[in-house]
Amino acid sequence: MNKPEVIETKYSVRDGGHYVPGIKYNGVLYISGQLSIDPEIGKVPEGGVKAEAAQALKNLHTVLKEAGLNKEDVLQCRVYLPDVAYWGEFNQVYSEFFGAHKPARVVVPTNHLYGGCLVEIEAVAACGKE
Repeated sequence: MNKPEVIETKYSVRDGGHYVPGIKYNGVLYISGQLSIDPEIGKVPEGGVKAEAAQALKNLHTVLKEAGLNKEDVLQCRVYLPDVAYWGEFNQVYSEFFGAHKPARVVVPTNHLYGGCLVEIEAVAACGKE
């Protein structure tokens, strides 16, 4: 049986949470929730849900790259928003990011997100043959 491979990035934060950015196992990459916090400055970008969606997707892309993958390898995304009213603006940024590629997706309206974020995205990606 294969051993899980931990995926860390240069931005991996140790904020007391017991998790890693990603785990590769049996040809699948499981990506932990990526918040809309800019890791360079440790803050949420200004500009509302569109700016935050772009940042969360950039953070997702950072984990994919560290695992040797790209956005076309993403099979499924789970998106958390504090209010379904943000869906349209979020969807616009999300569709621009993925282009013609359309992973399976669920958008979950939830209560407050960590750090006052408006967006959190987790994903599952195919690693191909290993």
